[in-house]
Amino acid sequence: MKKLIIAMTVLLTGLSSTVNAQQDPQYTQYMYNQAVINPAYAGSTESLSITTLYRNQWTGFEGAPKTLTFSAHSPVGEKVGLGLSVISDQHGPVKENNIYADFSYTIGLGGAHKLALGAKAGVTLHDIGLFSDVNTQVSGDEAFSEDVSKSTANAGIGAFFYSDKYYVGLSMPNMLKGTYLDVNGAEYGSDELHYFLTAGYVFQLTENTKFKPSFMVKSELQSALSFDVNANFLFYDKFEIGASYRNEDSFSGLVGFAFSKSVRIGYAYDHILTDINVAAKASHEVFLQFDLNFTKKVSRSPRFF
Repeated sequence: MKKLIIAMTVLLTGLSSTVNAQQDPQYTQYMYNQAVINPAYAGSTESLSITTLYRNQWTGFEGAPKTLTFSAHSPVGEKVGLGLSVISDQHGPVKENNIYADFSYTIGLGGAHKLALGAKAGVTLHDIGLFSDVNTQVSGDEAFSEDVSKSTANAGIGAFFYSDKYYVGLSMPNMLKGTYLDVNGAEYGSDELHYFLTAGYVFQLTENTKFKPSFMVKSELQSALSFDVNANFLFYDKFEIGASYRNEDSFSGLVGFAFSKSVRIGYAYDHILTDINVAAKASHEVFLQFDLNFTKKVSRSPRFF
């Protein structure tokens, strides 16, 4: 029995980043991955925008989180945006896949100012390797006799206020609570509601230099805040370099390059500040983004986020 409790502790440690304020995956380059966390962002770029991002957190630490995201969204008409977002996350024996359809409706507020309201709905798929991935050294224990697979419906909402120079977003991408694991009536690893607050501004310093400060606040409703503060510089609308700080977690360096108006790539290096840096010094994140404009019209709102 003692070994079973130890094994459960190991399993729940793998779930800990899912249970507490880091339940949803971390993103350092959130400003280029907003469709994943806010459905109101869908269609805001006035083109078909496709982004894929991969994050290897706590590199070198066995069982550390690895996250792959994909999003595609586009305006449909003048006011409606539609999108698809997929998040694949793995940490320890826990594999989670989220598949969402996104919808947004945009209201013009005069000039370049717009307010978009969005909703998302989809399914969350959980696979927990209780039998194949967790070595309990206890034979015949019912709780670890087979792997666990389950699916649950989920939904989210968001708002996105923006122009060609700034944005403010507020969202709750997972509104429905669920449970990862039920062992003989005992529930472990329940989902908690999170909200995201994001904002950024583009300052034109010189003809060829832009300064792009931004921040993201992330929290459960009943836990401490996690926040990111970011400062990026963009040169000639092509090369980007910046730095970021996540409270009590990491310092980050970011670089990006736009090969054209349609193709952008970015990389982030996180230097870990927490005690886990004894085993893992860094996290790595890379994204690739395509903006495809099939109408050949010039975008009314050139965007740098």
